[in-house]
Amino acid sequence: MNGKTCVTGVIGADVHAIGNKILTYALENAGFQVVNLGVMVSQEEFIAAAVETNADVILVSSLYGHGEIDCHGLRAKCDEAGLKNIPLIAGGNLVVGKQDFKEVEKRYQAMGFTKIYPPHVDLDIVIADLKMMLGIAS
Repeated sequence: MNGKTCVTGVIGADVHAIGNKILTYALENAGFQVVNLGVMVSQEEFIAAAVETNADVILVSSLYGHGEIDCHGLRAKCDEAGLKNIPLIAGGNLVVGKQDFKEVEKRYQAMGFTKIYPPHVDLDIVIADLKMMLGIAS
């Protein structure tokens, strides 16, 4: 264990569970303590779990394309809950239709997300980024 806690889940009305389980498995194998909230997770549930567990990062997954709507306002709610500096990460099929990922990334960054990943990202990249972000020696 590396002493870092990640809260993960699939936001909104999304019920796609497999990617979330794969992410949890990869994070645990990399030494993270993972609090997996499952599917159909509200913003408030992410925040409550992060506060309760003193989490180091929140990772939001979405595959049904409505992640942008579901994630809107999450940073402000985190700030209000005392999680002002917690990294917010989102990944998956985050928008409806085929859109330029750089544009999607810009919109999520404008919403206060720290890092955004496209569908089919190599989880080794995510883990390496997390370790760098959280100051974990590789």
